Amino acid sequence: MSIFAISDLHLSFGTDKPMDVFRGWDNYTERLLANWNRLVKEDDTVILPGDLSWALKLEDTKADFDFLKKLNGKKILLKGNHDLWWSTAKKLNAYLEENKFSNIQILFNNTVIAENYAIAGTRGWLYDAAEDDKIILREVGRLEKSLCEAEKTGLPILVFLHYPPVYANEACHEILNVLKRHNIKKVFHGHIHGNGFNNAVKEYDGITFRLISCDCIDFTPLFIA
Repeated sequence: MSIFAISDLHLSFGTDKPMDVFRGWDNYTERLLANWNRLVKEDDTVILPGDLSWALKLEDTKADFDFLKKLNGKKILLKGNHDLWWSTAKKLNAYLEENKFSNIQILFNNTVIAENYAIAGTRGWLYDAAEDDKIILREVGRLEKSLCEAEKTGLPILVFLHYPPVYANEACHEILNVLKRHNIKKVFHGHIHGNGFNNAVKEYDGITFRLISCDCIDFTPLFIA
């Protein structure tokens, strides 16, 4: 049993927002399906830290979740900045149960156990948006809660964010301080696409960062553990 991760699928089966208008995204869902099911087995787990669907409402995500259901393994989802359909944990869990998406879980103000690891994380916030104090404080609180729950398990911790805490020459120190306080040494994140890959930071203040947006890893889930 293994853990993989891939971010920013930007599915649009239920909406009219195809990603193949962007360079390198041609036939991306077919490529993703083939690569995913070639590597991932049914008893594996895949973490998806944000931007799953372009849908605006939860009920409009069904076609995207149907596609996700066809992909092998258990899936753990985090919220991204484009996941405007994301609701409360209660409503999301009810929706997943109602539609029999039994191999999909959410990571939202909690920790999820997978393959003898504690999976922790949150959406995070922009590295250069210090003026958004309320949003940053909320994300800091969610990350803190998730990491505290993870530590209680006694298991090794894997941390996922949607936004990178550092990018180019900017840093979100509020998020970084939480990571350092909990002695986190590696973080996986998405959000960055295309040529932005060149400005992604790989190491900062003793923490290693790994960009896993799907177009930056050739639409192939990344093996983690």
